[in-house]
Amino acid sequence: MTGRSIYLDTSAILKRYLDEDGSDAVKELFRDAYRGEVKLAFSFWNIGEVIGTLDKKLRWGQLSKDEFDFLKKGFLAEVKRFTRLGVLEVVPVHSLLLADAWELIERHHLYQADALQIVSAKYIGVESFYTGDKRLHDAARKEGLNSILLGGD
Repeated sequence: MTGRSIYLDTSAILKRYLDEDGSDAVKELFRDAYRGEVKLAFSFWNIGEVIGTLDKKLRWGQLSKDEFDFLKKGFLAEVKRFTRLGVLEVVPVHSLLLADAWELIERHHLYQADALQIVSAKYIGVESFYTGDKRLHDAARKEGLNSILLGGD
């Protein structure tokens, strides 16, 4: 393994499972992880956000129940598989990270969840930070992360 580490926020993770602008780049990162060429990372928080976004799409009629079940099961299975393979680090949510995020909330006027993404990525020292959210991308860059914007928000 090359040691290259990539942090994905929720918007980036979803591009793996939904066809959106930037999906090709994320799918390539997942292929690289399968080959052991990169290590992916995201917060434990993101798991709930991904499921919540898929659930919202189900409620809004953008996904059928079968599609929702398929995507949710696929995502959770991939999290388990990648973790077992050692190519995914799921950063736990703990009080120190949340407290560090408070500073960023005020400095960049972010939601707690977005600030948590930045502090989690910095906590584990990733090489690159991938997001589809322009505001989060700008804040991550100001915080010294090599942030890559996927498609835009």
